[in-house]
Amino acid sequence: MTVAFCGHSDFQGTNDVEMAFLSILERNVGDEPVEFYLGGYGGFDAFALECCKKYREVYKNALLVYVSPYIEVKGIQQGYDAVIYPEIEKKPLRFAVVYRNRYMIDKADMVVAFISRPFGGAYKTYSYAKRKKKKIFNLAEIENI
Repeated sequence: MTVAFCGHSDFQGTNDVEMAFLSILERNVGDEPVEFYLGGYGGFDAFALECCKKYREVYKNALLVYVSPYIEVKGIQQGYDAVIYPEIEKKPLRFAVVYRNRYMIDKADMVVAFISRPFGGAYKTYSYAKRKKKKIFNLAEIENI
């Protein structure tokens, strides 16, 4: 199984959102081998990485994968097990993050998001996932967190 993530760069996590995040993974992934495709930019991406690390403390079959929008990755990405680069080098460089995000959604079986406003890059990625009919959990829509 592959799980991708998208959320606002200015996101700041709370304990309640973390508990909901981990609960979603436990209910939908469990002990199944999983690759977490992570973007590595902004608040939600950092939050997702930390939550995935906590998940892996219990469920050892999880691989943390940084999906780079650029062919040249500066140094080894801290905290990841692997780095992959989708074949987007022929796309305009200024749209590299957009194409990388689409790649992650295309490969994902499930998407965990935090989308609370209808604009921005994270929202566009979320909308793309909806159009692709992916299984999506939007943490911003969960009651009581």
